[in-house]
Amino acid sequence: MNEDVFNASLRKFLKKVGITSQREIEKAVRDAIEAGKLKGHEKLSAKMVLTIGGVSLSHEIDDEIELG
Repeated sequence: MNEDVFNASLRKFLKKVGITSQREIEKAVRDAIEAGKLKGHEKLSAKMVLTIGGVSLSHEIDDEIELG
């Protein structure tokens, strides 16, 4: 395994996950506020599931996102 290639590829993947996830969460929250489903001060439970084939990895992260 080439550590440099692996590290660069992993960082690229994680950056893409972070950026696209943030955009999707922001859009969903704004849409819910506009629709009256949220008031804008809630704490929302959040869960991220990471799976990678070939190595049988399944990793879950549970947390809260505070709106204010």
